Amino acid sequence: MNPDIPLQLLGGLTAREFLRDYWQKKPLLVRQAMPDFESPISPDELAGLALEEEVESRLVLEHGERPWELRRGPFAEDAFADLPERDWTLLVQAVDQFVPEVGELLESFNFLPKWRIDDVMVSFATPGGGVGPHFDNYDVFLLQGHGKRRWQIGQTCNSESPLLEHADLKILAEFDKTEEWVLEPGDMLYLPPLLAHCGTAEDDCMTYSVGFRAPSAAEVLTHFTDFLGQFLPDEERYSDADAQPTSDPHQIQRDSLDRLKNLLNEHMGDERLLMTWFGQFMTEPRYPELIGGIEMDEEAFLGNLQDGAVLIRNPSARLAWSEVGEDLVLFASGQSRLLPASLRELLKLVCAAEALHSENLGQWLGDETARNLLWELVKQGSLEFANE
Repeated sequence: MNPDIPLQLLGGLTAREFLRDYWQKKPLLVRQAMPDFESPISPDELAGLALEEEVESRLVLEHGERPWELRRGPFAEDAFADLPERDWTLLVQAVDQFVPEVGELLESFNFLPKWRIDDVMVSFATPGGGVGPHFDNYDVFLLQGHGKRRWQIGQTCNSESPLLEHADLKILAEFDKTEEWVLEPGDMLYLPPLLAHCGTAEDDCMTYSVGFRAPSAAEVLTHFTDFLGQFLPDEERYSDADAQPTSDPHQIQRDSLDRLKNLLNEHMGDERLLMTWFGQFMTEPRYPELIGGIEMDEEAFLGNLQDGAVLIRNPSARLAWSEVGEDLVLFASGQSRLLPASLRELLKLVCAAEALHSENLGQWLGDETARNLLWELVKQGSLEFANE
């Protein structure tokens, strides 16, 4: 994608201008970001998803058994029959993984890294419905899919911002409104992290929320050090072979801290391991249980492709690639594989193509390393045959 071409989705801004002036800095309202937009799913279809065991869903009732009552799915078929006429919201996570037409919406956001996108959450709300004033720790694009929703934005927040006493929802105790807009189908509001916001349905409405993965510093440090520890031998320890006599045996000297920092820096600065961990971490699937894979020998795998079978990405899988030294690495649903630089175009194809088949794979099927990679991805579950 050319970063200097104006985009309708961004209100005529180029991707470069948006990233420079708005991304993680300030909100952006775009009227008719997707002109004549029609919701890919209906409220009834969304409610149907909330009945499924593998789908993550929630109901928020502003005036339930207690203020801002939260109910978690999966729900029974009669769960919606006794709900009040207004002031409630149904939220369903990762709808893009279960409804291909919703997943296609993400193609409009190709000016951002795919591995940064978390999911598309879809909400249905009755008049007055919402989840209260709150803030997120990640960027979000709010696309109005049906009906009207009033969005208000407020102050910048942090972990010290006071919240209402609630066991499940982080609702702000104080909300200082600065601006508000009513969004109609096709309108979109971008919000940077930590900005207080509150959405309230004007009528029966649906909103598509495109959220982004943003690991916390605590997650990065915890997960990376756990990963790093797998590669360090037990005999590699803190050492003070060059220590000098101490005048106070109870004091920890500054040079001890310097030795400790050197030990940490030696391993924390290993870019090869850091990239491997980061790629695996950022491609971990939201629902790993939906990536099963199949047992298949190589002959059967090739035979299927030669007979016209088509490979597609498992909707729950995540794929990315990167350079590691002179080699390449493919990240697939939390796993990684080091590959020669000669497979660069294949990795791009595997990550980007809607479908893989004998025509676009072409020469790669004659390359043993390439062929083995595709076969392993099918057995792992990140790729699957479209007719399976």
